[in-house]
Amino acid sequence: MAKYQDLADSIISGDNVKSKEIAQKLVDEGVEAVEILNDGLVPGMDVVGKKFKANEMYIPEVLIAARAMHAAMDIIKPLLGESDAASRGSVIIGTVQGDLHDIGKNLVGMMLEGGGFTVIDAGVDIPAEKFVEEVKKNKVKLVGLSALLTTTMPVMKDVIEALKADSDTADVKVMVGGAPLTQEYADSIGAKGYAPDASSAVDLAKELLA
Repeated sequence: MAKYQDLADSIISGDNVKSKEIAQKLVDEGVEAVEILNDGLVPGMDVVGKKFKANEMYIPEVLIAARAMHAAMDIIKPLLGESDAASRGSVIIGTVQGDLHDIGKNLVGMMLEGGGFTVIDAGVDIPAEKFVEEVKKNKVKLVGLSALLTTTMPVMKDVIEALKADSDTADVKVMVGGAPLTQEYADSIGAKGYAPDASSAVDLAKELLA
């Protein structure tokens, strides 16, 4: 529908003033928040993800699009309430201990939110036991780990082993990403999935939480 298309377009072009206005207008017209999310924001971020994957958009433009998405999200978030029905599920993301890089992690977080997930960002330099603690506290079924340094990649294995060792978190799925990683490495440490970029991370999360 045209009204949703305008919202999606405002996100693709990164117009946060317009995205906020359109979201507010739709809310005022009585449109359900979950509809605004699924029919406007998600398709908009979906296009951003595809363009990013195809090198038609770069990180700064993706960040501007994400800002526009957040402006609209701020309008509808209170209306989505605590209902998990509006969310595809919750995901904890974080950069592993010893690594302070967060651009990739933040991009993944924004894309996941744009894809309809509830994202809990644990931050950077996070030790394995902290991930276990966060999973228990938030009762999530999926964790996304990021590492940009080859020296911190082994910490991902520590996190996976720590989650498996605790009966409360043993069935949690872990997906990994970061520049030095490969699918082979992800397989070798027991990760359930590997995403080469933020857009793929959304597809992978959908698959793992299906």
